[in-house]
Amino acid sequence: MHGPGAMSLTREPDHWVGRFVAMACPCEVLIDSPTEALARVVVDCVSQCAWRIEHKFSRYRQDNIVHRINTSNGRPIHVDDETARLLDFAATLTAVSEGRFDITSGILRKAWIFDGGTHVPAQADIDALLACVGWHKVLWDRQALQLQLQPGMQIDFGGIGKEYAVDTAATLANSTAPGLSCVVNFGGDIAVVNERRDRQPWKIGIESPDRAGTPTHIVPLLRGALATSGDSRRFVLHAGRRYSHILDARTGWPVEHAPRAISVAADTCTQAGTLTTLAMLSGAQAETFLKASGAKYWLQ
Repeated sequence: MHGPGAMSLTREPDHWVGRFVAMACPCEVLIDSPTEALARVVVDCVSQCAWRIEHKFSRYRQDNIVHRINTSNGRPIHVDDETARLLDFAATLTAVSEGRFDITSGILRKAWIFDGGTHVPAQADIDALLACVGWHKVLWDRQALQLQLQPGMQIDFGGIGKEYAVDTAATLANSTAPGLSCVVNFGGDIAVVNERRDRQPWKIGIESPDRAGTPTHIVPLLRGALATSGDSRRFVLHAGRRYSHILDARTGWPVEHAPRAISVAADTCTQAGTLTTLAMLSGAQAETFLKASGAKYWLQ
């Protein structure tokens, strides 16, 4: 087992709800199952999938591929196909965002602590960390990764891992119970698998950035995915100004003039998450970017 195994299953009037914790967030699976036994099988496979991915890609562990890369001291580290796919995707996001997104920028958390406090780091502290940021400083050949140009460099999959976990778990749920409708929800990043038996949509709430647990929009989803990015829980408030946890990797500073929250519907959670991330990184041009994408979106 890859996780603590703390999982609950309860019955709602027209579906089952499985709950567990993974990737430092509450997770749930809504299952349109006629039996408790089948619902339990689905929740079990989804939770095991989430815990496996967390175990493999968390930056907080000392027994996984991320730790081996981050403590490699300039040596090339060979990776498996799943890790290679995530690295390729991260490289693509960096290129598309013109460097605003970068999986080597996680080290900036040493300067920024987005806990609702008031501390804003000094420019000198940010500059010192920026020396370790930049995908262009990494050697990556699809088999091995080498953090070779700057001592202290790290990677962090936090910006893409949760959406990847949602899609992977949704695919696994469908293969475990083909045709069964369920909602995989990892901390507000969501995928809907298959249509319900009564052909009615699942109703997904988009939370207010100011009032936790209060939805501002209800999105009906027959299938597909929804991802949200925002600063409701992770921010710094200094001198009357709110600093979002979404950093521009080029400057080390939070993106300015972005919406408080962006939600996007797409075919997969990874697609939806990519659009929310790129929109947030566009700052004041977020809505212009989203309109050009053709995606369905909600701004707050």
